[in-house]
Amino acid sequence: KGELRMQSLSFDDAGMYQCIAENTRGIIYANAELKIVASPPTFELNPMKKKILAAKGGRVIIECKPKAAPKPKFSWSKGTELLVNGSRIHIWDDGSLEIINVTKLDEGRYTCFAENNRGKANSTGVLEMTEATRITLAPLNVDVTVGENATMQCIASHDPTLDLTFIWSLNGFVIDFEKEHEHYERNVMV
Repeated sequence: KGELRMQSLSFDDAGMYQCIAENTRGIIYANAELKIVASPPTFELNPMKKKILAAKGGRVIIECKPKAAPKPKFSWSKGTELLVNGSRIHIWDDGSLEIINVTKLDEGRYTCFAENNRGKANSTGVLEMTEATRITLAPLNVDVTVGENATMQCIASHDPTLDLTFIWSLNGFVIDFEKEHEHYERNVMV
């Protein structure tokens, strides 16, 4: 096929490569550059979020996405405690930290450490717990005659430090109240 394969690349393999195809009618050339990329981990372009919110009893994923080549190994700490995979905590291959069944004890400073053969770096964020949002009054089934109006209610409790948005959908498709204002009307009561 005229294919060139290289394995276990090193910096010495970097450079301009040229393929020459030749037959009795002539000769043709094509060039390509091979760059060997290697860099220590850095959070300069993608630092961890400084504040991460998690709902009480819920699940949170804290992302750790440094730029690095080759791919770094990841570890996490909460304060000075090194974290390991367990029943509620999992460190994913991509560096993300997952915590399930979040409690008040999970609040604190989390640091992601990334290390490869070129160096290491870390980034820190603070996890804060919020009260979970709950539907306290769900919409009820309504039977109406064609041409009549129908009203459905939805009431929710939420953490007072956060904003709350209600989104209505019909058969899985979000209702656009601006486009369909002649058919649907939304009344928001505080």
